Amino acid sequence: MGFSEVSCREFVDALSSKAPVPGGGGASALVGAVGMALGNMVGSLTVGKKKYADVESEMYELKAKADQLQKDLLRLIERDAEVFEPLSRAYGMPRETEEQRLNKARVMESALKNACSVPMEIMEKSCEAIELMVEFGAKGSTLAISDAGVGAVCCKAALKGASLNVYINTKSMSDKAYAGKLNEKCDAMLEKYSKIADDVFESVLNRLK
Repeated sequence: MGFSEVSCREFVDALSSKAPVPGGGGASALVGAVGMALGNMVGSLTVGKKKYADVESEMYELKAKADQLQKDLLRLIERDAEVFEPLSRAYGMPRETEEQRLNKARVMESALKNACSVPMEIMEKSCEAIELMVEFGAKGSTLAISDAGVGAVCCKAALKGASLNVYINTKSMSDKAYAGKLNEKCDAMLEKYSKIADDVFESVLNRLK
């Protein structure tokens, strides 16, 4: 059974243990899925209501996108564990001889690049989720507006959390050009979408206070 299929208690227990997975990447993916689900809930509470008939078709489209993002983010919990385990093993490889050092460096570089791929995708999916949260927050039922705000916060947390799992790996790469490109992508996503998520939260907060 994968980490996305165990109980909340089992996931948290595994997360708190010394086992290499799940870790920050898987936790970020889960938080992102929870955030997107909250937005989806806002949509669910909006459709079928006469008051929101003019946005019903749009809400169904948003919900379909949210459904897919939830599935994607849950899938990435498993993928993060899959790509991190080889990196964890690589750190333990011997480096007593020159041949061993060269082999370890080669394996490490490949494992670091693979380990970056999943948190990068978590970031990208979180950005998509934040874009949907803007719509759910602006057009969804006012009865669930607080949930849109919570969802935006969760999606931002997923974005920022996943970025740290990229940065910790790019820092160890010997291919600095490749690492630099990944860092630039992360920087751009953080700068743009953190602000968008903050705007959703502030908008909700102002409407509630």
